[in-house]
Amino acid sequence: MQRVHPTQAHPLHHTAATRRLEHSAAATLPPHTLMQRAGLAVARLARALAPHARTIWIACGPGNNGGDGLEAAMLLHRAGMPVVVTWLGAPETAPADARLSWQRAQDAGVAFSQQAPHPLGPQDLCIDALLGIGLAPGDQRPPPSERLTVLLHALHHSPAPVLCVDVPSGLQADTGQYAPGLAPMRGAAPPAARHTLSLLTLKPGLFTGAGRDAAGTVWWDDLDVPCHSEAASAWLAGPPAAAARAHASHKGSYGDVAMIGGEGLGARGLGMGGAALLAASAALHGGAGRVLVALLGGTLDLDVRQPELMFRHVDALQLEQLTVVCGCGGGEAVRAALPQVLAQAPRLVLDADALNAIASDAALAQALADRAPKAHATVLTPHPLEAARLLGTDTASVQSHRLAAAEQLAERFQCVVVLKGSGTVVAAPNQAPRINPTGNALLATAGTGDVLAGLIGAYWAAGPAPLDAAAEAVYAHGRAADTWPDEQALTASALARRMRPRDTFTPA
Repeated sequence: MQRVHPTQAHPLHHTAATRRLEHSAAATLPPHTLMQRAGLAVARLARALAPHARTIWIACGPGNNGGDGLEAAMLLHRAGMPVVVTWLGAPETAPADARLSWQRAQDAGVAFSQQAPHPLGPQDLCIDALLGIGLAPGDQRPPPSERLTVLLHALHHSPAPVLCVDVPSGLQADTGQYAPGLAPMRGAAPPAARHTLSLLTLKPGLFTGAGRDAAGTVWWDDLDVPCHSEAASAWLAGPPAAAARAHASHKGSYGDVAMIGGEGLGARGLGMGGAALLAASAALHGGAGRVLVALLGGTLDLDVRQPELMFRHVDALQLEQLTVVCGCGGGEAVRAALPQVLAQAPRLVLDADALNAIASDAALAQALADRAPKAHATVLTPHPLEAARLLGTDTASVQSHRLAAAEQLAERFQCVVVLKGSGTVVAAPNQAPRINPTGNALLATAGTGDVLAGLIGAYWAAGPAPLDAAAEAVYAHGRAADTWPDEQALTASALARRMRPRDTFTPA
């Protein structure tokens, strides 16, 4: 068993792949072996999390997830721990392995109750073994029973820590979204710590969408079943590989990055030059050899706080020699620049208003699609609403399956896609997507997306493949928020100054 830290990459497996591994392993092992191993893993972690618990309440569903909980209950009871079980199943309808674990719990003298015990306190522990991975997107399931709803409510609002077996009940393992009727009440934050012990494989849904809040601290036990027979469905991203910059290098070794954006105040009364400057600042601190800034309608020719930035007119940029970041604060003015940028820039990061312009203009969308056949590489950095516009759908549909939405966009435009949000997804055609494990709600402030776009440009200009550059920049951007000083407000300008070159990045 291991705790999953954001300092190491991990393979993730969808439910179908996990089921195949489970069935293959079960075919070669004595009956009930996997459930015994799962129950032992749950019991071991429960004892470590709550060694002095007065009560360990285990809510068990009618299927094999509940069987894992029943097996753990038997082991904890034998170890002298105060266990109470609420089981939604029945011996005559339970799967064979779950029925056997129920019998073992009965024979051991485990106490059963129809409801959650009261009162529970911070030193106690709840174990959620209700539903497991049996929920898939689009499943037509009846509304949850009243009893299940009551048990879920007790788990969601328990003052005791909660340990979820495999996935938090109601969460879809592949998507990180709750099934209808099974989500906690909106705005109700868990009052106590949450842990999830993922069994056999790590599931993508634990790390994106609602999954990060629902799962809390994630642990993994492979139940002594190697998973290399199944290709990873996705990857939990790790940090950039640290390496010192060579002494024999110069500014040309790390590329030129050009920022095109920042609609001027005179166009529509909406000055947005700050967005382009934030992106430029991130590229500067992220290690770009030179950073050029082309403001759309602006007259600025020097930033006295950052005199390293070199201001240019858009027409003066030699686009074919640059890594271009286009769209940050571009407003309506970016539309005029996009045809030339799309046609000429060999490495192009498209953000914000550039994405909105493409979504609403078929000719621009076609120009984007035409880039890949010309060996011009592109990184798109949409938030969910921008992704929905590009896909011709709505935000809810994008969020309902973030990995699928990112993969669909990557395939449509043959480019790298960074779908921002909790558990940012980085996807590229014909490759397993990566889910970023870093970042937090401190990033929910204006301008942090511009900082990310600029950082991607800087990392990419230094030489890596676009998928690697994007994933590494997303990781570093989020990690800066995770290590942000408590006494300092996180603003986008401060965040940009905290960026570091990919070659010198350390995750600590």
